[in-house]
Amino acid sequence: MIVNTHEKGWEIIYQQAHALLAAEIGFAWMPEKHPLHFMQTLAAIAQHDDGQKDWTGHYALTAAGAPANFTQLPFALQQARQVMKEARFQGRWRSLLTSMHLSFLYEDLRGQKKEWDAFLDHQLACQKDWRRQLKVTKPQAQYAYDFMQWCDRLSLILCRNELPEMERALEVSHGPDQIRYEVKLLKSGAVQLEPWPFEALELSLQVEARCLRQLQFATDQELAQALKQAPIYLKEWHLQKP
Repeated sequence: MIVNTHEKGWEIIYQQAHALLAAEIGFAWMPEKHPLHFMQTLAAIAQHDDGQKDWTGHYALTAAGAPANFTQLPFALQQARQVMKEARFQGRWRSLLTSMHLSFLYEDLRGQKKEWDAFLDHQLACQKDWRRQLKVTKPQAQYAYDFMQWCDRLSLILCRNELPEMERALEVSHGPDQIRYEVKLLKSGAVQLEPWPFEALELSLQVEARCLRQLQFATDQELAQALKQAPIYLKEWHLQKP
């Protein structure tokens, strides 16, 4: 989950909700820049954070008892395997993109544990097989994954409140078209992207968030119960063409 500081405590956004926002961002892109198998690509984006572990053990709390942001959690091989297991039910294209995402996230861990290396090697082998079976080139697959990664990055910027103040521009990343995209928060409260990648001239986005007033928790179960009872509200953004 994504954990932000809030004037009343903690703001919590589930990673699956962030992934859905990323898919909505991708859906709005200009049609002429869509990747192959567009709807399946959107499904991969929307579900790339599935396979989360249950509320057991010490998974969702920091050592101080605060809700743990996803960046504070160690690599979980069991979760990565579950992500791939769920992807395969929707076909080889979603499996390919999901596997590429896991490689992107965890390839830097290579050399730390043999079982991790075996998992990473298996992903690369599967990716090669899926490209061959689907008759797609490596650049075509990379374009689709770069599209997925760009949408994921912009969604994270919004969900994690990373937009700078004073209308300063922040790089999203290079898109699948290898163009550098920058985002900025205007004094009016609107958000601008340059260059503008969407078909419409304006775009409204939102994601569900929860507010936790309690700052520390003794167990994951206590945190889970608090999340069930927490008030839900919408975080919203209005994007407009420069």
